[in-house]
Amino acid sequence: MATNPGDRDLPLVLLHGLLGDGRDWQPVIDALPGIDCHALDLPGHGLNQPLRVSGFDEANAWLCGELEARGIHHYLLAGYSLGGRLALYHASHSPAGLQALLLENCHPGLPAAERPARIKHDEGWARRFEGEPLAKVLADWYRQPVFADLDAAGRARQLARRLGNQGRAVAAMLRATSLGKQPDLAPWLASTSLPVTWISGTEDQKFHRLACQLVKLGCNINHLTMNGGHNLHANQPETFARLLREWVNQPKEKLHD
Repeated sequence: MATNPGDRDLPLVLLHGLLGDGRDWQPVIDALPGIDCHALDLPGHGLNQPLRVSGFDEANAWLCGELEARGIHHYLLAGYSLGGRLALYHASHSPAGLQALLLENCHPGLPAAERPARIKHDEGWARRFEGEPLAKVLADWYRQPVFADLDAAGRARQLARRLGNQGRAVAAMLRATSLGKQPDLAPWLASTSLPVTWISGTEDQKFHRLACQLVKLGCNINHLTMNGGHNLHANQPETFARLLREWVNQPKEKLHD
């Protein structure tokens, strides 16, 4: 893929998933020397555990504030899972500086009729995070079908990495950014001129199927696949980094005007 030296000046902003923090991206960042990476801690996570948002509007305002505080005015944005949904919501508000969007195993949003059931589902998990020992809840969390690619050792590693979370903080973020509270952004994806790259893992049946459906619906996305499950960047950081490098170094004319 052709490159333009000026493209490398664009900062790359990275958003992690629920229960993670900015450090999740470090193995990928280590494989991207020369690229100005900014891996943020979402509200309720990492160094921002005390921070609360009430919904997607406040989460977007937080992200805009973070970009401003870091002096980031023109940028590339990538997000995984929850971070991807927040990135997608941010992009749908047409921020002037966003040049391109990359989403990893992300959900575009549910039809309105399906949202109440999802809010109820997420409320059940939120109550567990608030009221039960974190290790017990995490053990069940990583047995969900979306993490089916993890074996027993993989689940144990994920659980150990996530024990630094605070149950109440996770619960607050889960309630605020429930998929049931997210608008269906597939129509926006069908009409946007912003370059959107969508990565799905072929072993993550749910999210791979969602990405394929978006393509069939005529959404304006560049759908790429990797062999793997839900958390591709964590399990294959060097492969994911190569893909990111190609994306960051895409010709300038392919970026948003």
